[in-house]
Amino acid sequence: MPRRQIGFWYRFAAVLCKPPLVVLIKRDWRGMEHIPAEGGFITAVNHNSHVDPFAYAHYQYNTGRVPRFLAKSGLFKKGFVGAAMRGTGQIPVYRESTDALSAFRAAIDAVERGECVAFYPEGTLTRDPDGWPMTAKTGAARVALQTKCPVIPVAQWGCNELLPPYAKKPHLLPRKTHQVLAGPPVDLSRFYDKEMTADVLREATEVIMAAVTRQLEEIRGEKAPDTPYDPRRERIEQRRRTASQAARAGAGADTAAGGPQAAEAAREVSRTGTEEESGK
Repeated sequence: MPRRQIGFWYRFAAVLCKPPLVVLIKRDWRGMEHIPAEGGFITAVNHNSHVDPFAYAHYQYNTGRVPRFLAKSGLFKKGFVGAAMRGTGQIPVYRESTDALSAFRAAIDAVERGECVAFYPEGTLTRDPDGWPMTAKTGAARVALQTKCPVIPVAQWGCNELLPPYAKKPHLLPRKTHQVLAGPPVDLSRFYDKEMTADVLREATEVIMAAVTRQLEEIRGEKAPDTPYDPRRERIEQRRRTASQAARAGAGADTAAGGPQAAEAAREVSRTGTEEESGK
């Protein structure tokens, strides 16, 4: 996309945001040659700091292909923030929609218009203790399979050292380096002729996230875990541990009285795992 099409609001946002970013973080940006010069496409980006959307937008702004991020629809409604979100062409996500694909209709339309749509497939800051990408939602895969557009895997690292996930205070010194590495398009062609089932979307999502993770492995010079961190699985395990502890405590307290609490606690352990795994 030629820079003349970036528009007033994006340029205004750049004037506001770029100076503090330049002061706060150094840059090690690679892979810009993989960002398509024209046509619609998706970038799939890992997310490990509240700062990294701004730093990543700076990276892609410098390629001449500005990203359109997905954001909660409520941010678009009023005030300066709403005007800026609308003016920069960000994409509202209507979370109340019961149709998973229609929730991303605006993203599909943007890609078909030749825009770049930037996805954080994880949907939130990673909860992996070591900062690796965790299991992802299927939105990026839905849009990619619907439009058959290129999907560019992008990894970033460094903003999490400036402002760690869920931290309240930044670590300003020593000055951190924002590293970005974009890779070649992910090959999803084997999914194009398949029905867009939940299994197909999940498999395509895993292919996308594996590519993002490989880019981050190159940045960090480390091997990622064989199995991505899964928040849902961790919740199941945590509830099982809690129920098991309650069962043991109940059994210990109830031994002398011979009451029924221990048996009930044991049944709770079983119910916790079964209900979670069945999606209740």
